[in-house]
Amino acid sequence: MSDLFDLSLPWWQFVLRAVVVYLGVMVLVRVSGKRAVGQFTPFDLVLLILIGNAVQNGMNGGDNSLTGALILAVCLIVLNYVVAWATARYPRMRRVVEGNPVELARDGRIFRDVLRRELVSKSDFREAMREAGCDEVEHIKLAMLETNGRISILVNDGGGGGSN
Repeated sequence: MSDLFDLSLPWWQFVLRAVVVYLGVMVLVRVSGKRAVGQFTPFDLVLLILIGNAVQNGMNGGDNSLTGALILAVCLIVLNYVVAWATARYPRMRRVVEGNPVELARDGRIFRDVLRRELVSKSDFREAMREAGCDEVEHIKLAMLETNGRISILVNDGGGGGSN
């Protein structure tokens, strides 16, 4: 029973491994683009589960103790809190972690190269238009891909509904 709590590595290695994996996965998620984060599909969920499984041994170093698991859990929660705290207080940190909104369309003109670069499908863009009550591209005043992955659309006066 006592082996449930015996660490196979020094405690500080768990903290170091958690920090390295957390930062590595955060960079990979950030590089993957806003749509991957903001609009989860079943494929994204599978990817997230597999990433968790892939980095597990890197974090625990083969340790299966409850103590090691608790150290990792506490470390990840603390890291997440620190990142949330820093992004709430420092605009520059927020831009690094979350990015900036991206203009997808303006004055009835869709920027198709930007849609491709940001991995926004035509059907996703049309869905955002419908949600904004906009039935024609010409009615779009401004369309933005927000940092959370949602598309917000402002329509011209008399050109449909409100914003998404």
